[in-house]
Amino acid sequence: MAEDAASQLAEKPANVDATVNIPVVVDSNDDGTVDQELKLEQMRSTLEEAIVETRSTPLKNRPRLPHVALSKRNRTVVRTLNPIQVTYLEASRDLCETSSILFGAALAVCRIIGAKFYTVERATGKSSTIPAWRIRIEKHIAKARALIGRLIWFR
Repeated sequence: MAEDAASQLAEKPANVDATVNIPVVVDSNDDGTVDQELKLEQMRSTLEEAIVETRSTPLKNRPRLPHVALSKRNRTVVRTLNPIQVTYLEASRDLCETSSILFGAALAVCRIIGAKFYTVERATGKSSTIPAWRIRIEKHIAKARALIGRLIWFR
């Protein structure tokens, strides 16, 4: 019986508080169950990849981050990444690098929780086609120039 109890304890994950620096990632249905898919090392590598990507991306090409809902799972992810992020922030040399680290951390949180975010072009609605209002204005300008040309010729 002792062996059965020991094997059952080994199989059950421990629900440890995030203040002990052991990640507790709550399932998406917020019922308090521990999700074993995301581990500390995976979160650390996601954070590191996001920071490296952010440092190499110009400001205007960075994706827009969505608003994240305040749920138990999202709070736990943020609380888990905060102590990891501190090591990068302590090593930063200037404000630009600090900004890149913070944006990278926010990007990592969005990736971990699975939030959808869009690039700047999609978020602002820019496209390769010329908008209809611009075409109409250019036609009015062309007609006005033609009229001015005729008036000058008659004068």
